[in-house]
Amino acid sequence: MENKIQFLSKYRKNMSIVNIANMHEDAISNEWYDILKESDRSLRIKNTIEHWNSISSKELRNTISYLTQNLVDVELINYDDTYSILYTVTVGDGEIDYFEGKMPIRSVNNTELNKFWMNTPISIKNFYEKLHNGFYYFPSRAMGLIPIENITFFGNDEWGIIEELDLPLDINLDSTFGFFSTGMGGYVALDYNNCSNDNATIWFVDDQPQYNANFWDIVDEWIVIGFE
Repeated sequence: MENKIQFLSKYRKNMSIVNIANMHEDAISNEWYDILKESDRSLRIKNTIEHWNSISSKELRNTISYLTQNLVDVELINYDDTYSILYTVTVGDGEIDYFEGKMPIRSVNNTELNKFWMNTPISIKNFYEKLHNGFYYFPSRAMGLIPIENITFFGNDEWGIIEELDLPLDINLDSTFGFFSTGMGGYVALDYNNCSNDNATIWFVDDQPQYNANFWDIVDEWIVIGFE
């Protein structure tokens, strides 16, 4: 336990693993409280997988399949007065990595995105409002879905790649948000002018964008790539 905390504390100040018996159940969502109050680790894992399946079984089937086979533990952590779920996952050649899923959102703490949130595809809203406010590799906060408060508003950035595009830009920057980040300049983005049926754009800071991609197909694939 101590070695784990020492490692995790390199990336989050004042981080602690929380004993749920010592906290008020209203501090986290009811669903996660019911999962985490179970002392048997195998049951916590089983209930976690069932929770993912109840919300995103179709959208994140490969992610859930990987977690089903490789999830070692789920624990509640706290830092900066916020709670998250810490996922301990076996990756690659048997190494252990850590992933974070913040508590589901109760409101949209993002000024620009708040204007559009009601038009978000229901599958994406369900993930953020019922499962996690983002899910990503713990050390880098990347290779995953970004917390609402950190989602990239394309209208705030100057994208040098636009000058190098082979074809005219096919998204409106002022209505586009990057929900998934690779941490290396790749995004899965939604343009709210064209996001029905989970339509998304794969955006790169140094390559041609790919339009009309399915949001969840790419997110699911890239999360698993991050595991491996």
